[in-house]
Amino acid sequence: MIKTIKDFDIKDKKVLIRCDFNVPIKDGKIVDDNRIVSSLPTIEYALNEGAKVILFSHLGRVKEESDLEKNNLEIVSYRLSELLGKKVTFVNETRGQELEDKVNSMMSGDVILVQNTRYEDLDGKKESSNDTELGKYWANLGDIFINDAFGTIHRAHASNVGIATYLPSGIGFLVEKELNALKILDNPDRPYIVILGGAKVSDKIGVIDNLVTKADYILIGGGMAFTFLKAAGYNIGKSLLEEEKIDYCKDLLDKYKDKIILPTSVVLSKEALKEVDVREATIKDIGEDEIGVDVGENTVYQFEKYLSDAKVVVWNGPLGVYEVDRFRKGTLDILKYLTDNNIKTIIGGGDTAAIVSSNEELKSKLYHTSTGGGATLEYLEGKELPGIKALDK
Repeated sequence: MIKTIKDFDIKDKKVLIRCDFNVPIKDGKIVDDNRIVSSLPTIEYALNEGAKVILFSHLGRVKEESDLEKNNLEIVSYRLSELLGKKVTFVNETRGQELEDKVNSMMSGDVILVQNTRYEDLDGKKESSNDTELGKYWANLGDIFINDAFGTIHRAHASNVGIATYLPSGIGFLVEKELNALKILDNPDRPYIVILGGAKVSDKIGVIDNLVTKADYILIGGGMAFTFLKAAGYNIGKSLLEEEKIDYCKDLLDKYKDKIILPTSVVLSKEALKEVDVREATIKDIGEDEIGVDVGENTVYQFEKYLSDAKVVVWNGPLGVYEVDRFRKGTLDILKYLTDNNIKTIIGGGDTAAIVSSNEELKSKLYHTSTGGGATLEYLEGKELPGIKALDK
């Protein structure tokens, strides 16, 4: 059975906490600190219980030397210090004498943030490949391990599975909250509806295959809708298309034509990522030089009819080109409908969660907004999550 941080006596213990501080940074500033804020309950609990807290996280990807500077976690230590109202000691290395000395000199109530765990990927991907020696080294720094990084729970890395192999381990409040929210999908109230958007069908195949027999309907928007529309025989102009997935979409539409719900209207533009002239048209009226950038109003009404009596909705992927504000309209309209009608909705991380996090009013009314898009997708695919399996000892 998986333990939580509350199941341990952590007073005066060195508690290693794997957090998800993989926050967006632009021009040297944190753009969205939601993931840092989400980690606070577990960190504050550990501090209040008198633990010595050692934090691990990744930031971005590190493939070459030039990636080190832009993915330096020091900026997170400053914001975390502000949020906690106390000093967070940043250690600018992932292993070595300085880290060991700082850890060994900790007092109860102290906080250390270790440099980006993916710095270890620069030499043989030791973090991402769950290097045994690295996991053991990090484990030797502490007494107890708490995994509170839901965003990486679907990966077997040295900083989660590796450490958990060698220490008494459990989950933090964030991971506990995520898992409890997703459990309602194991036996959901009905009607149970899935909304899928985003760019590619290939990113969602596992989810579709697993849920098409479980959900009452799957509503499809975003760029991936156009591969389905092409498979259904519509001209899609220059809209996003995965040619190699057309047969897959045809097969799905043949087998589950009453379950797979496609847009009836779209917003069209000549360029996808610019504020240019747009028009709305039915899916039968897409020009050869036009690109679908959002679902149209008729599609919003159509989707709302299916959602009108829904008991549970899970949603992953925006319905339009979310990078352009005006192409978020379809996504925001459906979100507002769901919240206005108090429909229990789980937002499955990723770009949809990013849209939600910028709107506090919407966010507060949703049942759950996940901090881990990839982890949620793999859960929806029915896959075993390595970060959880490692704790279930």
